[in-house]
Amino acid sequence: MNNWTKYGAVLAAGVLSAGLLTGPASAQPSSTARECGLNLGSVTAGGDHREQVITADGDVADNRIVAKDLFPDVQVRLHATLRYGAAEVGGTAHQGPVIMGSTMYDSSYLTADGSGAVTERQLTRVGPGWQVYRSLDRSTYVTATTQRDTEYSLHNDGTLYRRNVTYKNGVASRQITGWQSGYRGVKAMTLISQTSTYDTFLMTLTSGKLYTARLPLAGGHIIPGVVKQVRGSTWQGFETLVAAACDNGVLLLGIDKDTGSAYLYNVGHANGTATSIKMIRKVPGSFKEPVYFHWQLFTGERLAGD
Repeated sequence: MNNWTKYGAVLAAGVLSAGLLTGPASAQPSSTARECGLNLGSVTAGGDHREQVITADGDVADNRIVAKDLFPDVQVRLHATLRYGAAEVGGTAHQGPVIMGSTMYDSSYLTADGSGAVTERQLTRVGPGWQVYRSLDRSTYVTATTQRDTEYSLHNDGTLYRRNVTYKNGVASRQITGWQSGYRGVKAMTLISQTSTYDTFLMTLTSGKLYTARLPLAGGHIIPGVVKQVRGSTWQGFETLVAAACDNGVLLLGIDKDTGSAYLYNVGHANGTATSIKMIRKVPGSFKEPVYFHWQLFTGERLAGD
């Protein structure tokens, strides 16, 4: 366990740039997500990063600690998608924003092997005021020539905010580029599609309904989101949703922390109430970690569920 309040080691400049990657991660996390599986990440009560590789059949192919004592005990409240890949300096690089209490941080670190030991790490304070948000995720859309990093955070008042994230000399800056109200009833949400013109989230409501929200990147500050109902009931039990690319849809994991249960679904390409949803199985194991997120490769996987 770890009780420190800030990192001491600093990553070499540019280590986490996608342009410096030498190929897919060879040690950790696994690249199973490319093969129609789901790489589930979590932050343990002791501040470790855990990875569970869930196959398309709902089996747990791997369950391990990727990084030990990464955060202070029981402090991480929200965690966006964590991206990873091989670093030019060797080992595996990991990068993703987190919220601890009321403060957001950009977290990055290197691991050399599968032992869970962190060789270099950095925690950069973004700023306070994040105690009023209850969901956080980032969509990274990569082409051969460009990279788009778009962050989404859901305010307690039901307003969904969008921020563009840009980098200069390895330092991230954020700018609000849009918002849309009307999401107060959302209980859990996960990114299911990334394109050059829009991102799409799948959302459960406290009423049990399941919706998609397609959020165009163009337009004014009021996001002209297109919201469609997918199902009318029974989805209120999940506090967490995590999705991974699978064919032209997604594998969807719904986690009920009250019971420690997780259920895996195959969700077809989004099409309102005509969307195909097939429950694969209840995933074996207990799912009661404080925070869950999605591991996503720097290169390769792109969500295409809408």
